[in-house]
Amino acid sequence: MYLGRFVVVAPDRAAYRVSSRSFPNRQIVDRDGTLTVVPTDEAAETDNPYVSYNCLRQTPNGVVVGNGSHVDPIAEKLALGYPARDALAEPLLALDYEKDDYDTPRIAGIVGGERASIDGDGEPESYIATVRRDALLVEPVTEPTLVATYEKASPETHDLTGTDAADIASEVYDFDYEHAVCAAGVTVDGGVETAIENGD
Repeated sequence: MYLGRFVVVAPDRAAYRVSSRSFPNRQIVDRDGTLTVVPTDEAAETDNPYVSYNCLRQTPNGVVVGNGSHVDPIAEKLALGYPARDALAEPLLALDYEKDDYDTPRIAGIVGGERASIDGDGEPESYIATVRRDALLVEPVTEPTLVATYEKASPETHDLTGTDAADIASEVYDFDYEHAVCAAGVTVDGGVETAIENGD
């Protein structure tokens, strides 16, 4: 089954995977803690605006994962103290689904966001979200949950057994979905740990 790009979010960890038929020559690189999807040296030149983007951004209030340019405004709002739900909803609603040939949904998640701005208790919370042609969905996460650009465009529970970032990145890279290109994993437990799997 081909899911395209997908995120998996759990209360204390998350992952992002690029699966692609059209642009397989990509990798994830670490730029001072921000993980970015970029073309490899072998990739053909393209002016497609959806090929390269930040897929993971850390903030003092949680970590954002996602499949496009919306990751940056979500991270900025989260850093400003927006509740995790609002930090996801506002940029996704403003940017809407991708205006490509497939009306590709935008998907994102926040892991380890703080609820302090809502009720003052400071307990972490995680959310998963998507904006599709027909809906904006933002849901709290209490167990590993997946949403993808194709086939699984609504959040649903999914296995994620890895407990450290490297295991998580490898696990989602090896999920039995077609055309794996690269993946990232993150844990949030007293500190943030990230890892990259480029299938090398």
